[in-house]
Amino acid sequence: MRPPPLTLPSAPLRLAAVQTEAVPGDVAGNAGRAAGLVSAAAREGARVAVLPELHLPGYDLTALAQDTRSEIMCDEAGRVWDARLEPLTGAAVQGAVAVLAGAAVRSPDGALANSTLLVTPEGIVSVLYDKENLWHADEAALFRPGRAGGCLEVDGWRLGIAICYDMSFPEHARSATAAGAHAYLCSSAFAAGNEPRAAVYMAARALENTVYSVFVNPVGGPLGRPAAGGSAVHGPDGAIVTQAHGVREQTLLTDLDPAAIANVRQFLHMLAEFRARQPVHEEGKSHPTLRRVG
Repeated sequence: MRPPPLTLPSAPLRLAAVQTEAVPGDVAGNAGRAAGLVSAAAREGARVAVLPELHLPGYDLTALAQDTRSEIMCDEAGRVWDARLEPLTGAAVQGAVAVLAGAAVRSPDGALANSTLLVTPEGIVSVLYDKENLWHADEAALFRPGRAGGCLEVDGWRLGIAICYDMSFPEHARSATAAGAHAYLCSSAFAAGNEPRAAVYMAARALENTVYSVFVNPVGGPLGRPAAGGSAVHGPDGAIVTQAHGVREQTLLTDLDPAAIANVRQFLHMLAEFRARQPVHEEGKSHPTLRRVG
C-alpha cells in the first residue's frame, strides 16, 4: 500500500460534538431536540455537528427489534425522505452546517443497518456510512454490517466516519487516514463505566495516525443500559484537546487546526513511512467513499 496523502486543509474547522440524550422510539422528538442543539452550535460557528450512535431512535436494541416505527427508510441511492427529520434538516440549512446523525436505516432489500446519516446544508439527507464492526451478538442479530468506510469533506477537511465498536480496530482508522482523512469521527453509545476504554482507543487512533479523533457519546438511555457521556476530542499527538465533564447534555466546540497536524508530523513520521504488507481492508472492501459538503 502506498503511504496516505499528507496534504492538509488551509484553515481550521469548527466542529461540534453534541453529547445529548435520546428517548427510545421517539424519532421525531429526538430529531427536534437535536435540531435545537445543532442550531446553537451553528450560531457559535460550527460547520459540522456530530450526534451519538443511533441518536434518532435511541440506543435501545430491544425496542428497535420490536417496533419498526423507529426505523428510517432509504432508497437504492441511500437518499432519505422522512418528515420526522424536518426540524434537523431545517437547522442544517439555516445554520449552514453538516450534521451527522445516528439512525437505524432500512434498505429497499429489507436489510437494517446501524447508520450515520448526513444532513447537508442544502437540506439533503442520505446514508453516509453503515457500521462495519457490530458489537457482539446483540447488534449482529439486528443489523447487517457495512461493507465500506465513509468519508466526508467539509471546507477542505476530510473526515473519516466510524461508529462505536469500529474504534476498537486500528485498521478502521488507518483505512480512513490512508484515504486522506484529517480527523476520525466516532459516534458512539458506550454503556456507563466503559468510557475509559473508549478514551484509550481514541487517543491511540489519533496518535498512530497523527489526526484528530472525536468521540461523541450520549447520556441517559434505557434503564438497563444507561450511558454516561465522556465525549472528547484528541489532538494528532493523542492528547486531549477538550472533553465533557459530568453526566449531562453538553456540546464540545473544537477548532480542528491544520497547524497542529503539521507540527506533530514534523517529528512523528508514521504516515510518511507507513508500509503495509497487507491491505488494511478485507478482500472485497474498498476505501471510504468521499462525500463533499460545500
